[in-house]
Amino acid sequence: MEGGSAAGEAAALREALRLLRIEPSAAGPSAARAGGAEPCSRNVLRKRRRWERVLAARRRRRRQERERSRARRAGGRGAARRHSKALAEERLLEARASGPRLCVDLGMADSMTLKETSRLASQIRRLYGANRQAEKPFWLYLTEFVVGSLIYEECFRMNDGFSNYLMDTTQESYLDLFPLDAIVYLTPDSENVLEDIDPKKVYILGGLVDESIHKKLTLRRAQEQSLQTARLPIHPKLARCLESWSFFWKRLRASRCRETLSRVTHSASAVQCWK
Repeated sequence: MEGGSAAGEAAALREALRLLRIEPSAAGPSAARAGGAEPCSRNVLRKRRRWERVLAARRRRRRQERERSRARRAGGRGAARRHSKALAEERLLEARASGPRLCVDLGMADSMTLKETSRLASQIRRLYGANRQAEKPFWLYLTEFVVGSLIYEECFRMNDGFSNYLMDTTQESYLDLFPLDAIVYLTPDSENVLEDIDPKKVYILGGLVDESIHKKLTLRRAQEQSLQTARLPIHPKLARCLESWSFFWKRLRASRCRETLSRVTHSASAVQCWK
C-alpha cells in the first residue's frame, strides 16, 4: 500500500509539473543555481530565445544596410570620377584634332645633372596634370624624348602611369614634325609678348631646369633655328616688383606656364590675364 501511495504521489507531482510546463528534471535540486535563483520555465526560455533571434536579425539587417549604403556612396563617387575622366579625355582628344598644341623641347636634357633632370620629370607630371584639368587643354608633345636617356628613365621612375599619359612622345625634333612658320618658341627673353593663342601654332617650352641660370639660352636656340619667339604675359606692375629678383621670376615652372597659357586662351589681352 505504501508503495502504491508513493507511486500515486509521484504521478500526481508529474502531472502538476506538466500543467505548469516545467520539466521534471528542472524541478530537482540539481537544477538550482549556486546563488539560489529559481530555474526558468520552458515558456520563459522559449520567449528568451525568440527575443535573441529578433535582436540578431535586427543587427544583421542594420549591418547589411550599412554595407549597402557604403556601396552606394562608393559607386556614386566612382561614377563621378569615371565621368570626369571621360570628359577630360574627350577634351584632350579634341585638342589633338584641332589644337592648340604645346611641345616640351627635351633637346637640352643631356646638359642637366641628375637632380635637375629629376626636377624636370616632376614638372612634366605637373604640366600634364594641370593641362588635363583645364577646360580648354593643349595637346602635349615631348620631343627628343630618347629611349634610354636619363630624362626618359626619370619620367617613368617618378611618374606613376606615365605610359598611359594622353600625349605624344617622340625621339624626333619638333623641327621634323611641324612647319617652321607654325612654331613659336616660348622664352622669357623674347621681346614679343604672347597676347593670344593661335590653335594653328605649336608653342614650344624649353625642357630645361638650369640651377646656374644661363642667360638667353632658349632665345639663342630659337634664333639659331630661325623660329618665332614670344614670352608669357607678365603684368608690368608684377614685372617691376620682381626686377630685384634677377632671373628667378623668369624661371616659371611648367605647370605655371600652362596656367598662364590657359589664361591667355580665355583672355582678350595679356593685361587681362593678370588683373
